[in-house]
Amino acid sequence: MNSNFDIIIVGGGAAGFFTAINIVENNPKLKVAILERGKTVLEKVRISGGGRCNVTHACFVPNDLVKFYPRGEKELRGPFHQFCSGDTIEWFEKHGVELKIEEDGRMFPVSDNSQTIIDCFLTATQKLGIQVLTGQSVQSIFKAENYWKVETNHETFACQKLIMTTGSNPKIWDMLTQLGHSIVSPVPSLFTFNIKDTRIKDLMGLSAFAKVKVKGSKLEASGPLLITHWGMSGPGILRLSAWGARELFDKHYQFTIQVNWLNEVTFEEAMDTLKELKQEHAKKAVSKKSPFDLLNSQFANARVPNRLWESLVLASNIDSETKWADLSKKQLTDLANQLTNGEFQVNGKSTFKEEFVTAGGIDLKEINFKTMESKLHENLFFAGEIVNIDAITGGFNFQNAWTSGFIVAQTITEDFL
Repeated sequence: MNSNFDIIIVGGGAAGFFTAINIVENNPKLKVAILERGKTVLEKVRISGGGRCNVTHACFVPNDLVKFYPRGEKELRGPFHQFCSGDTIEWFEKHGVELKIEEDGRMFPVSDNSQTIIDCFLTATQKLGIQVLTGQSVQSIFKAENYWKVETNHETFACQKLIMTTGSNPKIWDMLTQLGHSIVSPVPSLFTFNIKDTRIKDLMGLSAFAKVKVKGSKLEASGPLLITHWGMSGPGILRLSAWGARELFDKHYQFTIQVNWLNEVTFEEAMDTLKELKQEHAKKAVSKKSPFDLLNSQFANARVPNRLWESLVLASNIDSETKWADLSKKQLTDLANQLTNGEFQVNGKSTFKEEFVTAGGIDLKEINFKTMESKLHENLFFAGEIVNIDAITGGFNFQNAWTSGFIVAQTITEDFL
């Protein structure tokens, strides 16, 4: 096999395939190979989004889209003006894949099957003559006078332009440090909180819209919170874990969170409401029914399910028979506190099953975001999660892969004209 190529892409994942396809569609004369160390390609695509592949998110304004990236917000603003979620939808449609928007803004193939995306990529690479070489584990990268040399466990390749799309791969990061690049050390980014607490012990599967803060820090997030058998999960918690990835790593995942089950409702507002309820429902048992389950529109997101309400009432030292009329001031205060500022001790984390995102990678200062080229080495490019960019869950990490891959393809095509 001739091991000389115009372009070699290391990494057979989403970013690698998208980049390769765009390059050859722009310039069919170019000879392109994708090197993948595993036996199969696009494995992460296959299992992402619970096997459905969350392709992107229905957020179409670049300045809004960047806000979902704890790392990379500033750097992605320019790239998203070049290729945003709307362009992703159009690209996939042009390649025979129709996407649909779900209620929370996440976008999936209409087929609800990640295989649709994989087939789309494999068909395109075949049609365009892109060589996909599996079982090629890169051992070294060497820069010669005017070309790159890539040694794998099987052979040596040469190319004019080298694109790295290997995601969070420590071995590749080590090779890049030998070329002078700095790596921001990786830490987990999307994870759930391990909490053992009697208040949530038997409430598995219960969900509420809550505001969660990390005590003693500026970290906070709002969103649906899901109680699980190991603690707390759901979009609100995952969002907090992404924004707090480094800080929570430094705390060794031992910290206290403050949960406001009424979202934006303050302690004072909750107290006023409880006093009104004390008047209105004097003869009813406090624990019987959650008054916040069907409260007026003033507290739109303040829904406390009945089982959670019972648990918080109990935690406020109010027994199941106590009537509203008999509540003491201290019990009212305790209940308002449990509702708006309940403290829970977090003791460790669990990896969120559908995502495997790390915060870390090539230092963003060493990349030209107009071209995605290394500022240290000419003809060395990066796309996807190999750089220190990551997002919250919802299709945003894939969007970064598509955008960075598109920009690399544009740059390289112009260079070869």
